[in-house]
Amino acid sequence: MSLRVVLMGPPGAGKGTQAKRMAEKFGMAHLSSGDIFRAEKASGSELGRELAGYMDAGKLVPDDTVVRLMAKAITSARATGGLLLDGFPRTVAQAEALDRQLAQAGKPLDAVVVITAEDDEIVQRITGRRSCPACGKGFHVKFMPSAKGDRCDACGAKLTQRDDDTEAVVRQRLEAYYRQTEPVIAYYRDSGRVNVLEIDGSVAPDDVTAAMVEAVESLARRG
Repeated sequence: MSLRVVLMGPPGAGKGTQAKRMAEKFGMAHLSSGDIFRAEKASGSELGRELAGYMDAGKLVPDDTVVRLMAKAITSARATGGLLLDGFPRTVAQAEALDRQLAQAGKPLDAVVVITAEDDEIVQRITGRRSCPACGKGFHVKFMPSAKGDRCDACGAKLTQRDDDTEAVVRQRLEAYYRQTEPVIAYYRDSGRVNVLEIDGSVAPDDVTAAMVEAVESLARRG
């Protein structure tokens, strides 16, 4: 099996967890745009310096730069199970550029998998996250609380919350997702060339994984 899949969904829907599980299950190359950006920036390459200029200034990275970075990663990826793209494409222009690149290689996309979840649930998931600054252990005030309240039950340090894990910031990120990324899902759905599969992300992570595995295996059987 060698499939090319784009994984999409709002922030906090569990894409990172599910992407790692799917990559391991099927032997896919997991290409996370965030990881690729950080690695390229750290490399000190000409493209990395260009990227750093945008990121350090807090600006959005232009589509053409994003596409060049991802094209480089896609071209160099080697995995028997295919590709799992996570965090890319984020705009219709990026999706069109990806289509052109994969078409030239004779390897078009097989599917777009969208993990869905309600806004209020996402807000609850993200705003409830806590971490230990001393040992790095993670908690959630509702789903995985510390036995010691606001202190780490492993080392006793006071737990902290990320500055951007507030409701106002999370809702801003959700608004940006709907404005910028949902049109990409519509682009793929309207194209008729790609299977667009929706997976309920509100259930337990293991159930999400099971649904995704079933969907991908079904695609492979049809392909």
